[in-house]
Amino acid sequence: MASATLRFYEELNDFLPSGRRKKEFPARFHEGDTVKALIESLGVPHTEVDLILVNGRSVSFAHQVQHGDRITVYPVFESIEIGSITRVRPEALRSTRFVLDVHLGRLAKLLRMLGFDCLYSNSYDDSCLSRISRTERRIVLSRDRELLKRSIITHGYCLRSDKAMDQLLEVLQRFDLREKIRPFSRCLRCNSILKDADGVSVADSVPEYVARTYDHYKSCPDCGRVYWRGSHWEKMRRMLDANL
Repeated sequence: MASATLRFYEELNDFLPSGRRKKEFPARFHEGDTVKALIESLGVPHTEVDLILVNGRSVSFAHQVQHGDRITVYPVFESIEIGSITRVRPEALRSTRFVLDVHLGRLAKLLRMLGFDCLYSNSYDDSCLSRISRTERRIVLSRDRELLKRSIITHGYCLRSDKAMDQLLEVLQRFDLREKIRPFSRCLRCNSILKDADGVSVADSVPEYVARTYDHYKSCPDCGRVYWRGSHWEKMRRMLDANL
């Protein structure tokens, strides 16, 4: 087998064993392997990578690695303009929309609470997630590295934390979404945009004491769920205020 020298930068080191983090290290590969195959064999999903330099030259994922190559791999750049250098990932999607794997139900609810468009079902398997991501141009959120290594997925993020609120903060930071937050504008159950409603139109859908207490509501045009600013709404508001 041939060998190349690699160096990963910044948060890409999260995917490496401690002995390989933040320093150069040798890695073996088979003749004909692409740089994408080599990087992912080391545990780093291609969706986390924005720039690859081989012997100082920017290359694509399809570049075939040669014996003795020196490879440096960089994560997605948030604030540095590298437009003159070839990125390996497609340009950012025009609209930020997500599809989440089956283990992220709580995160899906939090994202919807903040007004973000995210599809979630505990029936989605990896093939379904991949297909939705490609056809609907959605960003895959997952903690499953193998899922994010699928070539069909061009936009994705591997969550580091296993706690829903920490995951939410990761997503907000990674995709620079804080200015796009629109709290309580989307249905927590089915993801649809909520509509304003009055007491008369929802009278048959809410408990009698709620109808006597509140005048302003929001309703989902698809699943029919009704929302009002009761104790549950206030609890969610306090939770968001304390963490965002």
